[in-house]
Amino acid sequence: MPVITEIEDLRRIYKRRVPKMFYDYCESGSWTEQTFRENSSDFDELYLRQRVAVDMANRTTSSTMLGEDVSMPVALAPVGMTGMQHWDGEIKAAKAAEKFGVPYTLSTMSICSIEDVAAATSKPFWLQVYTLTDDDYMQRLFDRAKEAKCSAAVITVDLQLLGQRHKDHKNGLSAPPKPTLRNMIDLSTKWSWGMGMLSTKRRQFGNIVGHVEGIDDPSSLMAWTAAKFDQSLNWDRIRQFRDMWNGPLIIKGIMDPEDARQAVNVGADAIIVSNHGGRQLDGALSSIRALTPVLDAVGDKIEVHLDSGIRSGQDVLKALAMGAKGVHIGRAYIYGLGAMGQQGVTKSLEIIRNELDISMALCGRRHVTDIDREILLVPEGFSGRWEDPRRNA
Repeated sequence: MPVITEIEDLRRIYKRRVPKMFYDYCESGSWTEQTFRENSSDFDELYLRQRVAVDMANRTTSSTMLGEDVSMPVALAPVGMTGMQHWDGEIKAAKAAEKFGVPYTLSTMSICSIEDVAAATSKPFWLQVYTLTDDDYMQRLFDRAKEAKCSAAVITVDLQLLGQRHKDHKNGLSAPPKPTLRNMIDLSTKWSWGMGMLSTKRRQFGNIVGHVEGIDDPSSLMAWTAAKFDQSLNWDRIRQFRDMWNGPLIIKGIMDPEDARQAVNVGADAIIVSNHGGRQLDGALSSIRALTPVLDAVGDKIEVHLDSGIRSGQDVLKALAMGAKGVHIGRAYIYGLGAMGQQGVTKSLEIIRNELDISMALCGRRHVTDIDREILLVPEGFSGRWEDPRRNA
């Protein structure tokens, strides 16, 4: 086993062990991948102010997210088909998050079901849902989440239709994946992954298959999902989802200040500034650049989180310093999961917390809740500013 000291070490192992179609699903963006790249590279433009002769003893990264105590303000983001990155992947990720003391978010498009994850864990997790037109299914999904004691629902609002994901099309990635000759050849070289998948019965979309009339196996799933994603979504429809779920609600996929204000108006408890990891609108701002205008728009009316581009504890530190209450990581923990299973997810969290702790201390802060913009050197014009075209009309 190589020495693992950073998230990039996990990514390299992950790339060797997981089939190419699932690696590319995780490690790619839409169209030219500009936004995918800049989600990470834009963090490099934020410099840290090192302080000396400051008491660094008795540090803590503990905080809260949506009223829940966390060992650090980092949640595991929802990632579709996590159970194809590693057998029983959602269960393993949820167990690692629970033991580490951070929230886990289960995707509706997961392989392991809500009930599977609830049976394997003792701490409530969060459930991510899509904006589908099937009211009966949506209400039953929320009811299943309540039955499983999920402590929050996360509504993804930026996926009314799929972005131009060229690698997924070329790899034949769909729900279920297409068994092309190239895929079969690649799968035959991933022995440990294949043996693991054979060892589990969970190889279909457990939150959908068997819960929708006529969807009894993965082969009938694609047509249903294509028909049910709501391209006519509006804020009145999101209010209906708010009525279906009476618990804490997070809206994921906010990039515009006006949308942030609308999220406040529909009664959300938190929003996630997110461009879906660069997998939807290519050419959109990175999440870290979009954060400040959103914060300016909503003030302290709602809890503001950020995802997309987080690959280190320093990225977490910079996002918190820019004003985010917490961050969500997706690819960073998927690398660990694909590389080493549950142990790898734990390792990714350990790496991020260690980097956050050390960098926070060297910036002169002992408590993660004391992190503010004073620790940053922010270049002029860094944050995206949205000019109202009506202003000059």
